Amino acid sequence: MRTGPVTAPVTRKEAKERRKAAEASMSKGERKAARAEQRAAREERRQLMMDGDDRYVLSRDRGEVRRFARDWVDTHRRLINFFMPLALFVIIFQLIPNPELMFYSQNLFLILIVVVVVDGILLGRTVNRVVRERFPDTEDTGFGMGWYAVMRATQPRMLRTPRPRVRPGDAI
Repeated sequence: MRTGPVTAPVTRKEAKERRKAAEASMSKGERKAARAEQRAAREERRQLMMDGDDRYVLSRDRGEVRRFARDWVDTHRRLINFFMPLALFVIIFQLIPNPELMFYSQNLFLILIVVVVVDGILLGRTVNRVVRERFPDTEDTGFGMGWYAVMRATQPRMLRTPRPRVRPGDAI
């Protein structure tokens, strides 16, 4: 039996009602199979996104220029790469009720912030320069590209999305 064209739900409430109606017409086994299929499809999309497939990554990560910037950041070690672990270390020392230790950890945190800001500015400028050299026609440079590189560099390698495709020191 053929039905007419299917229209997408306009609101979340409408989508939920449609999903409930569809599940009501299924048996328990069919519902389990449908959920398992949806879970497998979600996991496949997540893996493709983590691998950097342009069809599945967020719009901020799409394109050859952004892929090159990610690879460039992933191949270089900089002080900014150690921001998150050092910040966690400083926060832990802030919790210890020793005034002298708190004083030193506050100063260390201020120095860390200055270092990260300076290194971030240098990183953003360097990535912009390298991107302009590699892709002279691109419009994707300036503050946006620099900020993208800095945000990627501050994240620990194992938490970066999409996953790094290159190792530190590799040629790109």
